[in-house]
Amino acid sequence: MSADLEQFYEVFFEESSELLAEMEACLLGLDISSPDPEELNAIFRAAHSIKGGAGTFGFTDMTEMTHMLESLLDKIRKGEIEIRPEMIDAFLKAGDVIKGQLAAHRGDGEADVAAATEVSNELKLFSEQINTPSAEQKGAAKQPQPEAQQMQATVDTAPASEPAPSIASETEATRFIIEFSSDGINTKSMENLFSNLKAFGQLEKLLLSDEEHLCKLRLTTSTCEEDVWEALAFIVDPSQLTIEKESQLGASSPVIENNSAFDSTNSAVSENSEQAIHDEPTELKYSEAPYGFFPGAPAAPRDTKNLEKSETASQLPADHNASTGLNNSQAVPKQPKSNTPSSESSSIRVSIEKVDQMINLVGELVITQAMLAQTASEVDPVLYEKLNNGMNQLERNTRDLQEAVMSIRMLPISFVFSRYPRVVRDLAAKLDKKVELKTVGEGTELDKGLIEKIADPLTHLVRNSLDHGIESPEKRIAAGKMAKGTITLRAFHQGGSIVIEVGDDGAGLNREKIMAKAAERGISVHENMSDQDVWMLIFEPGFSTAEKVTDVSGRGVGMDVVKRNIQDMGGRVEIDSVFGVGTRITIRLPLTLAILDGLSVAVGAQMFIVPLTYITESLQVKGADIKTVGGVGRVVHVRGDYLPVIALHEIFNIKPNSTNIEDGILVILDAEGHKAAMFVDSLIGQHQVVIKSLEKNYRRVMGVSGATIMGDGKVALILDTAGLVIASQK
Repeated sequence: MSADLEQFYEVFFEESSELLAEMEACLLGLDISSPDPEELNAIFRAAHSIKGGAGTFGFTDMTEMTHMLESLLDKIRKGEIEIRPEMIDAFLKAGDVIKGQLAAHRGDGEADVAAATEVSNELKLFSEQINTPSAEQKGAAKQPQPEAQQMQATVDTAPASEPAPSIASETEATRFIIEFSSDGINTKSMENLFSNLKAFGQLEKLLLSDEEHLCKLRLTTSTCEEDVWEALAFIVDPSQLTIEKESQLGASSPVIENNSAFDSTNSAVSENSEQAIHDEPTELKYSEAPYGFFPGAPAAPRDTKNLEKSETASQLPADHNASTGLNNSQAVPKQPKSNTPSSESSSIRVSIEKVDQMINLVGELVITQAMLAQTASEVDPVLYEKLNNGMNQLERNTRDLQEAVMSIRMLPISFVFSRYPRVVRDLAAKLDKKVELKTVGEGTELDKGLIEKIADPLTHLVRNSLDHGIESPEKRIAAGKMAKGTITLRAFHQGGSIVIEVGDDGAGLNREKIMAKAAERGISVHENMSDQDVWMLIFEPGFSTAEKVTDVSGRGVGMDVVKRNIQDMGGRVEIDSVFGVGTRITIRLPLTLAILDGLSVAVGAQMFIVPLTYITESLQVKGADIKTVGGVGRVVHVRGDYLPVIALHEIFNIKPNSTNIEDGILVILDAEGHKAAMFVDSLIGQHQVVIKSLEKNYRRVMGVSGATIMGDGKVALILDTAGLVIASQK
């Protein structure tokens, strides 16, 4: 695959993935009893756009599936078939099949041919079940109508958001003058483009020049202008594309030029042009539209005033047009951006590697600014007043730049939330439960790296709430609740963190049942345990209160992984529950993985960074509170608990200012439910540091998760707090 063609493939893959997600969201939100025409049109447009691009690149399996999908959708839009819940299931299955086919063409695995065949048969079966017309409708259909009246009725009844059904007769056909740059488009892509345009109607080549990289075509078709634009936009650069509409269908001979690169294509186009000149125009039937593009696809909503003007102009007598001097040489220029989505005009696609590189460079700039600030603080502020003012301005600008660049990686959490309506729908049907999913705060932004990592833990929590939390409709009614349960996903910012809540109005956690199960598994429990401590027992490895093992849950695998993954992201998880009322699981995460809020501590001449999320307090202790265990380890008594002491100078073999714990400071840490006291010489201060990977630049070091560069240019190690605390418990 050439580099030029590969970039078009990547655009198609990304846009198709977005369209599939949009289609699934519309299907899940569709009201079966009273479907919104706009939602049906949106689903139809998504399927049509995918089919158009797939046909352009020759992905026949995708074009066949989307063709059947949009054919059925079109009959539903026209009222020929009444939509039913089982159709939604089939549409969702078709979306899954198309996702698999898309992944296969991308090189990620193989498509499921058996599933594609099964879904195709389902769609075909639904498509054949056309509503039987009534006797009055049959009688009305037999009465002949003048062609003009039929056309007028079609225009009057067509919604403003859709074009009238395409009929390729001479009275309706429109000529478009298409001009674009062929630079970077290879022969195969150009042939595919011409082939797809020919499917719309009569195609004539006016100019095709290798030297000037210019292609000019005339297309006579009944297809709407939006579909023509869409057919070209996948291969042709929209900024280099213009489409002009001719006012009348006057004859004009094509300008034929020799071009070695496109001889075969030119001859095919010329033959098509000559045949169209001598033959009568033939009707392009809707069902006979070839795979690749669909003439009847709905366009974007058109301006009502312009629509009325165009309808009025089409009803004017021909001699009136002649008197006004209109001819085929006068064209209405087409603005390229009018047919492209507004999101494309306001955003660009940039690879994540480039964004990461820019973030890394800004991080280096922040470090350099801190070093300069450290140096400037050592000079006389009176003599170097301008230098200090400049440094203050540089600090503000650097901070603003850092925040702006970091925001580029921030994505709304709706990217994660959008996948759960389908999860809830499918699992609720499998468990025979009625569940409604509510989402709050979908616009809350989170770092892209965290977006990718939080998806799996959230999926498990949602499935767990549906399986263990929400009761069956019978049990809910018996308990005085609504038959339909509710799962709520909520996200919001709190300080420098993002909070994600997964709540349900189900049965809640049973304290006695959890404690009994914990005792059975040999976990130490006692009656004086707080509710929070009891709830956290469900995160123990292999812990499950399910009465039977199913393919959904019951094996005790998952919740411990959820907690570990969240802590690996620098976050923590909490549980609140009321028996018989419901449960809420709260996840707190840092906004980004590139910057860390930490406390700098000193041990001798070495500085370390301790993540703030693990610190509960810092204190100085008396000698009476320090005990020795087995003549080796030391513990300290803090508020009724004996905590193991982590001496950093012993772990990293460095010389401290003092080995006496009374002379130093203890930083109390809490990681994964375990507590420990870290012994350091002194506390330096709180910093927001840029994280650098120590493993990539040096090697993995036990007890260290990364490094950063301080303002004085020295390297400070970022401690693996969780690892140190767990090691101290052994």
